[in-house]
Amino acid sequence: MASGGDELVKYITEKVVVYIEDPRAIHARRAATKQPWSQKWFGMLPLGWSIWRSKWSHSKKE
Repeated sequence: MASGGDELVKYITEKVVVYIEDPRAIHARRAATKQPWSQKWFGMLPLGWSIWRSKWSHSKKE
């Protein structure tokens, strides 16, 4: 049981060290390529709703 905890600490430490040693440009590029949380959780539905809502609101204004 203690071995599993030791392995977990070792894994997390390795990930933190790799993250710290990476240049800031890589962090910025990685953050820029992330998709929005709404698209990640709900797929294309938010985009479809926004297009539908914009068409609906434009037709009411006219």
